[in-house]
Amino acid sequence: MPLMTEAREAYKLDLAAEVIRSHGTIRLQALGTSMLPSIWPGDVLSIESGPDELVPGDIVLVARDGRFFVHRLIDKQGSDWITRGDSLPQNDAPVAEAQVLGKVSAIHRQGRVIVPKLRVTVFAGVLATMLCHWDSLRNVTLRIRSLRPQELAQRCLGDIW
Repeated sequence: MPLMTEAREAYKLDLAAEVIRSHGTIRLQALGTSMLPSIWPGDVLSIESGPDELVPGDIVLVARDGRFFVHRLIDKQGSDWITRGDSLPQNDAPVAEAQVLGKVSAIHRQGRVIVPKLRVTVFAGVLATMLCHWDSLRNVTLRIRSLRPQELAQRCLGDIW
């Protein structure tokens, strides 16, 4: 069964890569926490094709090791591209230009559309560092964020009423 699952996942990756290369845009849902607080699990990302006009600070979609990664472009060194998740302490291993499929042009979150910034604000950078190094803070933050506003108000104010 694992081989069938791996083959299915590889097919999905290849199909998504082909769609973005031929049609120029694709939407994917973020699942991981490596880009906190810029991108949260559940955010839907609009990704435009092509590494033609990428600059350091862009958030890019990379195909590596049979998976997609959405990380920030840090630098280009020769033919290699260096990326890193906002809440990760180290750069990723370099990737070839062909592995960079596109850049995140919009983040769709709870009915809002957010245009990614090239620079992480000081506050977001501090928060990213804290979320990177303190698993318990990251877990609590994700838990609180997953609550609907009504649930959060009821839990916080329930004893008052």
